[in-house]
Amino acid sequence: MCKNDGGPLLVRYDLRRVRDGISRDALGSRPSTLWRYRELLPHEDGDAVVSLGEPNTPLVETPALGRALGLARLRVKDEGLLPTGTFKARGAAVGVTRARELGVTALALPTAGNAGAAWAAYGARAGLRVVVVMPATTPDVIVRETAAYGAEVYLVPGSIADAGAVVRAACAKYGWYDASTLREPYRIEGKKTMGFELAEQMGWRLPDVIVYPTGGGVGLIGMWKAFDELRAIGWLRAKLPRFVAVQSTGCAPIVKAFIDGRPESEAWPDPHTFAAGIRVPKALGDFIVLRALRESQGIAVAVTEEEIAGRMRVAGETEGMLVCPEGAAGLAGAATLRRDGWIRDDDEVVVFNTGTGLKYAESLQGERPRTLGIGELPLERELNNETRERRGR
Repeated sequence: MCKNDGGPLLVRYDLRRVRDGISRDALGSRPSTLWRYRELLPHEDGDAVVSLGEPNTPLVETPALGRALGLARLRVKDEGLLPTGTFKARGAAVGVTRARELGVTALALPTAGNAGAAWAAYGARAGLRVVVVMPATTPDVIVRETAAYGAEVYLVPGSIADAGAVVRAACAKYGWYDASTLREPYRIEGKKTMGFELAEQMGWRLPDVIVYPTGGGVGLIGMWKAFDELRAIGWLRAKLPRFVAVQSTGCAPIVKAFIDGRPESEAWPDPHTFAAGIRVPKALGDFIVLRALRESQGIAVAVTEEEIAGRMRVAGETEGMLVCPEGAAGLAGAATLRRDGWIRDDDEVVVFNTGTGLKYAESLQGERPRTLGIGELPLERELNNETRERRGR
């Protein structure tokens, strides 16, 4: 981060040189990983990247889910298929690669969700020491996963803001590399590859609306940056999408700031939501998120815990997609905006599912299993109207 004003730093490239040096057709001969966009990534040695084989993630047609939510042209970009099961792998892959190039041997970061696990995994791959500080309310499976990669894990009372204070103090005392969100400029470079992939998968055009579950907002900022870079090198000439930032009603600082017309948010008191990845009381880059929303003619919307749980269930029952709570929040936000008329009948909508629901076992939806006696058969049941409606049939 900037030593003058404490704001985030962003990586800049010689875009004229990139434009003159490579055509987008050249991507076709490259492996389908985020590293195919190497000219727009901050690393010096292509043979020394830290990788766990992160693939391009699918852009899934979801007609049944779309019918259930009232969205005729809905697709889901499913980030749950990346290493460690979330989009955080993108930021960790690029962030750890660059940290190792800079000679870092130990790094630390706070996390309310999956960033710690991703950085722990890639840190292990790179041979780095990783220290992760989490709120005590972090889902247990994520805490255990992070420790399984060999990271030193600490739990603290409070929110990610409290965990961040511990990390900043430790980094100042021990000289560790602070890998907190937007306190180093490389995580966002990995996250922006979501934008590169989306544009390429859509034939170098973009949807009308991108719906993104927003905690720290790095993914949204990254995509906004990616589209600017693609336009600058002449790979993207289509109109830009309207961005939607979705938060929980239990922690909605960016939504409140957007509604109030403020340039940045205020810290949210007593943040709570079972969608741990968006339980961020104040994002360091909130002013960039708000700028992207307003410049794109976008919007910010908050959804309830009940709506998040309901969308987790309907995604599973209609499309066989086990979305994470944050991804379900995105679906809930899209449904709300369609109901309110902000999303139009013919709008092409892409919702980002930022991780697999398997990482939130305690939050998975569905009927409780029924115990059968020996030789007893399952009951035959009529498919009632409520079930048909839930499944979008």
